[in-house]
Amino acid sequence: MAQVPQRFFDALAVRTWCGLALQALGRAREEIDSINVYPVADGDTGTNLYLTVESAAAAVEAVFAGHEVGSARAEASVGPSLADAARAMAHGALIGARGNSGTILAQLLRGMAQVLAAQGESAHTDGQALRLALRRAADSARQAVAHPVEGTVLTVASAAADAAGGAEGDCGSVARAAYEGARAALAATPGQLAVLERAGVVDAGGRGLVAVLAALVETFTGEAPRTPAASGPYARVAHGDGHAGQEAPEECAADGSGPAFEVIYLLEAEDAAVARLRTRLDALGDSLVVVGGDGLWNVHVHVDDAGAAVEAGVEAGRPYRIRITHFGAGDVHTTGTERPPRERTQRAVVAVVPGEGLAGLYTEAGATTVLARPGEPPASGELVEAVRRAHAREVVLLPNDAELRHTAAAAAEQARAEGVRVALIPTRSAVQGIAALAVHEPERRFDEDVVSMTSAAGATRYAEVTIAERQSWTMAGICQAGDVLGLIDGDVAVIGSDITAAAETVLDRMLQAGGEMVTLVLGDEAPDAIAEHLEARVRESYLAVDTVVYRGGRQGALLLIGVE
Repeated sequence: MAQVPQRFFDALAVRTWCGLALQALGRAREEIDSINVYPVADGDTGTNLYLTVESAAAAVEAVFAGHEVGSARAEASVGPSLADAARAMAHGALIGARGNSGTILAQLLRGMAQVLAAQGESAHTDGQALRLALRRAADSARQAVAHPVEGTVLTVASAAADAAGGAEGDCGSVARAAYEGARAALAATPGQLAVLERAGVVDAGGRGLVAVLAALVETFTGEAPRTPAASGPYARVAHGDGHAGQEAPEECAADGSGPAFEVIYLLEAEDAAVARLRTRLDALGDSLVVVGGDGLWNVHVHVDDAGAAVEAGVEAGRPYRIRITHFGAGDVHTTGTERPPRERTQRAVVAVVPGEGLAGLYTEAGATTVLARPGEPPASGELVEAVRRAHAREVVLLPNDAELRHTAAAAAEQARAEGVRVALIPTRSAVQGIAALAVHEPERRFDEDVVSMTSAAGATRYAEVTIAERQSWTMAGICQAGDVLGLIDGDVAVIGSDITAAAETVLDRMLQAGGEMVTLVLGDEAPDAIAEHLEARVRESYLAVDTVVYRGGRQGALLLIGVE
């Protein structure tokens, strides 16, 4: 079915573009992964671009959903502005950016958003603004890379901006010119970068950008241009089995001389601190890309000393969502003849966790974790990637959040389509996940293990203590911003002013129905003495009930409580 074209660049066009780009990258993901040889041949560029756009699209959908709720309450039809949608797209891409190319794409979208958001209260803009947006995107992305290399996505982005700058007419004409310029530049990349020429491929990141620009053309014209096929005039690369008969590129020397780790994290820091961070990380490794602004940054670098890269972030500000990937086991710094591909394990557990402390706890228990910050739930693609990372024939998936059930179900279906046997246990809190993980026995039959874990999770009541952000109606009455809320099994049961007192009331109500084990997970803003107070309360008032305390870090809630 043909796409209904958008006449102007407005909020709906942003939404449409994100959706079409996600579809395009979904179709091309495996092909793009297969031609990924630069800067390291880790075969994940298509996946990283897909996850980055998925995060951008989810952020835009959230803006539209928020306005739809507000409109219903106001009995008026008011949608988000172009500025709202553009900023959401850029922010979503920034926090969800993956890998070298995903991080650069996030900066490209940020550059465009800066121009589109500058249109003020205007509901839409035209071809002239799109030309400016594409130019800002290319320039800002190039500035974000420590050492720009021609023959990469940066070259393709610059060519798109150059072609758009010479185009006349509406958004459709400008988008098509940008696409044609990018496609021509992509075809020329093997002649600019020796590693691409030896492997017989075009740049994978540039190929992904061409797909994104094709979606932009479809947004404004209703017709999808024919994009170059990744398996066309250039060969695929067999990752994990050598470089399709080609010698290893200099950047990925066969003696393993390239950096051992990829380090990615989000960083809350001031501009001056980030400037110092760039200098320090540049000395530590290569493939350095730092994107963002306004206090929030996405940092990507390849290094041998991952700890030093993270420590540099700590000195600059507050790093979180830290991801460290080891380039080993027969992938990017070895030929396939040196190490055989890693064997699949029989069974693994993949769990979403709300804080760094719990991530460490789950990891120690053998689970593969996906960190979810408050207000930033993981997308289905991120869960699928975690299932792939677990590298198992059978996977137990613990979403640990009632709001993630549909996302987790979609991820499970995708993983099953890839040949992985997945069981989704509908855990609604991290404390239920802890209970499930405690009885996990990978040596048992899969069905028996899933039943046991499901029973343990279902037998665990869960609660949390948090602070109200705004006035609202609850099942316990009207709360005001700043009130302490105690939620039991997802519903507000206690409204108070003192955190410890509210937590004690919640715990008492939960234990009135009985229990054998109390689990307390403290957030980083919880009062220091609250755990000791609650432990004493259980010891004095509830015989034969044990208590265990964990530190959850920055998890949103002040306190999580589980009663088994």
